[in-house]
Amino acid sequence: MARKKSTVFEDLIEIAAALPWQAGIGLAFVSYVGFHYLAGLPPPSFVATDLRGFGQAVSSGLGKQMLIVIGSFLQYVFPAAFLLGAGFSFFKRQRQEKLHAWVAESPSQSRLEAMSWREFEGLAAAMFRDKGFKVIERGGTGPDGGVDLELRAGQDKYLVQCKQWKTRKVGVATVRELYGVMAAEGAVGGFVVASGAFTEEALRFAEGRSIELVATEKVLSMISGTAPANSLAADTPCCPACGQSMVMRTSKRGQNSGSRFWGCPRYPQCKGTRAA
Repeated sequence: MARKKSTVFEDLIEIAAALPWQAGIGLAFVSYVGFHYLAGLPPPSFVATDLRGFGQAVSSGLGKQMLIVIGSFLQYVFPAAFLLGAGFSFFKRQRQEKLHAWVAESPSQSRLEAMSWREFEGLAAAMFRDKGFKVIERGGTGPDGGVDLELRAGQDKYLVQCKQWKTRKVGVATVRELYGVMAAEGAVGGFVVASGAFTEEALRFAEGRSIELVATEKVLSMISGTAPANSLAADTPCCPACGQSMVMRTSKRGQNSGSRFWGCPRYPQCKGTRAA
């Protein structure tokens, strides 16, 4: 079934809802200031000494008047949409945190399987957020497709696909799809989070490609706090400055450009590093 065409107002709400709620409030403030400035422009003047000058003044004045009208209308529309989206984001995050606490209280596969695929994505978002990542919820096209989460650790971007499959293992096609999107978007790593297991072919393909396959046991251990969520290697070190589990990064400048190292996920607030 084709998706119902949405309005610009609905699109703005959806954008803000996918971001942290603080970002939605920030967008509301910035949009109000910008459009309020346009709405407050002085009215155009049509004074001219000759007919040609009068025509130019009218043309310029009409353009300016249009900006004033647009600003007068949009100074309320954009902030309202962004604030609604921020509200949705806030309450969605509260639901995700409750899911996280529910699973952490009694980590079991049955609790993962009791969720809908959308709830499972929300659980994954809370899980990575709990480990220091900034999370943007992109959402796929349904329970089987698309990049669901975008993670940020400083300047580094990671992509996540979530698979809440109860009757079959996640195959290599899913991992290949994520790897292709990672390459296209310049992501430094990725995760496939599943409520089940992975095929042997998928596990082999992920080796050496900065993709971590997170099966049931790893999901539960990450949520319960017995394993780091952001490891792209088996033995992830802790940040020497703040103690957070570190993430693998690639140097982009200087004489060490292209080399890999461990960095703190809280960068730039924390600049702790370790050699890979």
